[in-house]
Amino acid sequence: MTHTQHGRTDARRHKVIGDVHLVLLDDDGRVLLGRRKDTGFADGSYHLPAGHLEAGESVIEALIREAREETGIIISPGAINFAHVMHNSSGGGRVAFFFTVRRWDGVPENREPGKCSELRWVPLHAPPSDLVDYCRAALASIAEGRLFSLYGW
Repeated sequence: MTHTQHGRTDARRHKVIGDVHLVLLDDDGRVLLGRRKDTGFADGSYHLPAGHLEAGESVIEALIREAREETGIIISPGAINFAHVMHNSSGGGRVAFFFTVRRWDGVPENREPGKCSELRWVPLHAPPSDLVDYCRAALASIAEGRLFSLYGW
């Protein structure tokens, strides 16, 4: 598909960055958040465990990998439930996939202390005021049962 810019057709294809976000929920309906540190993006703010897709990796594989790398937990593919997809305008446009998980093996712990100063369980319906804005919007959409949203467009 092409679009016009200043009266000319632009046939270049846009490459979209994909990322995955873990909405890890405990039995009390709380979600696990990490406080960002020394990353260059929203340092000091809370964020869901998340990361970019790597080449040749499915969103499910990416979520399992990121959960293990960031929190040390093991998630089986059958425990992963699609919750939301957001087309976010940042960086020229990225697609963020959000998945809920209620069953896992291990105890979540901060496995990336160079990028995360703490992990914290918070009520899903009452996130902290210093949560990254697009995560706040996605969690609100998930709580309302909306599967898709646009952010920043």
